Amino acid sequence: MTATTDTPSLAELQRRAAERAAARAGGTDRLRGHIVCDGLVRIFKTDGIEVVALQGLDLVVDRGELLAIVGASGSGKSTLLNILSGLDVPTAGITRVAGVDLLTMSAKRRLRYRRHMVGFVWQQTARNLLPYLTAKENVELPMRLARRRVGSRAQELLEMVGVGYCADRRPAQMSGGEQQRCAVAVAVANDPEVLFADEPTGELDEATAGEVFGALRTINAELGVTIVVVTHDAQVSSQVRRTVAIRDGRTASEVRRSARVADDGSHELVTEEYALLDRAGRMQLPAAFVDTLALRERVKLNLEPDHVEVRRGDGDK
Repeated sequence: MTATTDTPSLAELQRRAAERAAARAGGTDRLRGHIVCDGLVRIFKTDGIEVVALQGLDLVVDRGELLAIVGASGSGKSTLLNILSGLDVPTAGITRVAGVDLLTMSAKRRLRYRRHMVGFVWQQTARNLLPYLTAKENVELPMRLARRRVGSRAQELLEMVGVGYCADRRPAQMSGGEQQRCAVAVAVANDPEVLFADEPTGELDEATAGEVFGALRTINAELGVTIVVVTHDAQVSSQVRRTVAIRDGRTASEVRRSARVADDGSHELVTEEYALLDRAGRMQLPAAFVDTLALRERVKLNLEPDHVEVRRGDGDK
């Protein structure tokens, strides 16, 4: 695929994705709540010890959205991705993807869900592609397993993500970035509702990571597939409309980006960060705020006409 000089803006890609998503949903009135988590809990038991990985997490992702999830190691973001993709089972709470209840799903339905409803891209390139198949054969494999007509779709998807020239190459004959872009094509071969990607650029340099994320944005815009990316890559998280941060098993904050017209007529990207409230009214203060003000154990809250003031509770000691 030949790169063009007129690269679509973030706003244009979002518009295209929204249009494709509306077409997939059968109308704009069905766009919201493609992924819904309400009070999601996941508890692991090891040698009699319980580890709570997710502690009542709330999240709503719109149909056709391209969302980034960030968080420190152990925050619960990979656990969330595994549950949403059907690789793990929630302990409690509400978890729905495209109307499918993941909490009550049987093992047979879960397998069908993974084959037909979702696609997945791993960080490790070796996990995404079979080494003895060409790129085209790797993309065709999910369609053959599902007994779907292959036709020209495999080649079209490879072209869409910019690696059509790799159709007859095996993974060992491709670079890491080419392998990951092929993996994106494999993940959407069966036209899934949602694509999940766990650190898809984690093993790549900055330039190559940009190419892989560009492939994800193209799939989102051209096919209307909802995409959720777990990442540590600031370059990736800065190129999506919404980035959600998870801390200690709960959604803690989110960054929203939108395009607007400045006073001089130019277009600019506006970034705003929000803390998130759960249903019980709980909110996690940003760690930087807590450290800067040396907040410990308790704080004082003052209700003002248009805001809530948070102060140190030193006076109570």
